[in-house]
Amino acid sequence: MNQERLLQIILSPHISEKATIGMEKRNEYVFQIVDSANKSEVKDAVEHLFNAKVKTVRIVNVRPKKKLFRGVEGKRKGWKKAYVTLQANQKLDIIGAQ
Repeated sequence: MNQERLLQIILSPHISEKATIGMEKRNEYVFQIVDSANKSEVKDAVEHLFNAKVKTVRIVNVRPKKKLFRGVEGKRKGWKKAYVTLQANQKLDIIGAQ
């Protein structure tokens, strides 16, 4: 896989309460990724960008939410996120990477 594709797969880390608990307890990190990415591409991108060994990758499609604004129904954009679990002795500093 070429270098340019690896640099475009991960858009940003996703920081939330659930993601922080996963970081502390299961050594699991959450990233917002490109809609066309698959598990092997995400694994290669994390290993290339952060020099860390990946144990597993899970991908979730986040559905768009319906919202009302002054009686008009609209939708937020859907997106894709990846839960990346690292090997036991690996850590990432994603707070400083934003």
